[in-house]
Amino acid sequence: MRAIVVTDPAAGTSGMTLTERPEPSPAINDVVVRVHASGFVRDELEWPSTWVDRAGRDKVPSIPGHEVAGVVTALGYGTTGLSVGQRVFGLADWHRDGGLAEYVAVEARNLAPLPDDVDFTVAASLPISGLTAWQGLFQHGHLGSGQRVLVHGAAGALGALVTQLAREAGAQVIGTGRAADREKALDLGAHEFVDLDHDALTDVGAVDLVFDTIGGDVQTASAALVKPGGTLVSVVGPVEARLDDATAVDFVVEADRAQLGEIVQRVRDGRLRTNIGTIATLDDAVAALSSTERRKGKTIIAVAPTETA
Repeated sequence: MRAIVVTDPAAGTSGMTLTERPEPSPAINDVVVRVHASGFVRDELEWPSTWVDRAGRDKVPSIPGHEVAGVVTALGYGTTGLSVGQRVFGLADWHRDGGLAEYVAVEARNLAPLPDDVDFTVAASLPISGLTAWQGLFQHGHLGSGQRVLVHGAAGALGALVTQLAREAGAQVIGTGRAADREKALDLGAHEFVDLDHDALTDVGAVDLVFDTIGGDVQTASAALVKPGGTLVSVVGPVEARLDDATAVDFVVEADRAQLGEIVQRVRDGRLRTNIGTIATLDDAVAALSSTERRKGKTIIAVAPTETA
């Protein structure tokens, strides 16, 4: 099968190559998915799990891309809950090969059924961003109706979903970003917008929840806004800013079939819009993923399978 591989941690996305790799075989409780579309997070080339397996052994050449949408082609021993020919989407395990390939082996519990009326490219944009937004807001942030939420990067691939889910939950949403992001953030449901280049973050006032996708000085300034009993949720690593009488949480997103189902249902009925910036083919994936241009939404690789679904 054709796949995008990386072999050098120091090379970053410029070290990606399109090559031939053996097709995967399903382990116990696995399925093999014929990939139709895959999402990629630029930071994953900095994750140790890209380069070593769970035992710490070198696993290069490694196939990145852990957001997967496609069709089940084979079941491993003992696999239940999914069937051959079923449309699915979800997360490939961090320590195993990802979905920038024509086929990928995934533990069945990491996948959810994909309704026929949701496109594979849309589905591939949901697992990491959607689950991160859901878990950050509701599991870790304990978001409730009427609360004030500060969402950094509100028009980005992740922030767009955070903004919409928070608005749907009845929160007062303050989005941040660059000036060019204002209209998009407001269109997605933010009640207010803060231009981080020109507006004073302190003018936002007290908030119940900060959803931080930036870190650094922005995180430090945001920490001072969290109300007593509130929460700062970080997806950029451990919280370094000091909080008084508030909770700091950083977390790694986990696969969850039920949550994926909730997210995709919202896409189906129009309550949730994904933020896809670029769709490239597997042949063009290296150029698309190594581009230094500012990304306006998620880049999705539309993988051309060797057979039709």
